[in-house]
Amino acid sequence: MKLNKVHHTAIICSNYETSKNFYVNILGLDVINETYRKERRSHKLDLKIGNSQIELFSFENPPKRASYPEACGLRHLCFEVDDIEEFVVYLNNNGIQTEEIRIDELTGSRFTFFNDPDNLPIELYEISII
Repeated sequence: MKLNKVHHTAIICSNYETSKNFYVNILGLDVINETYRKERRSHKLDLKIGNSQIELFSFENPPKRASYPEACGLRHLCFEVDDIEEFVVYLNNNGIQTEEIRIDELTGSRFTFFNDPDNLPIELYEISII
């Protein structure tokens, strides 16, 4: 028995349209399917990233994240990029603040963090060519 891959990551947002704009128009993820469930007053947006998916959900009055960034549970979402400096400039030009680019002591790869509209931590990771 083995796991094949990560199929999807689910994110609950506080403002559906704001988060949809962020993940689709800023980060450039492709929409697979968009559903509104009237009985739950809830949106579900399936997004494609490489061979995986992100499910973006909205629910009325979701509880806030317990602490930042070290709450128990999923710590952050990480996207691999080819050119981290280019992506950081792009994010900054779109009004998204990023941390300074750092070097991973274990791998030698460059990385940085920024937040989605709900302050969920997102990492950019550039694979080292060493």
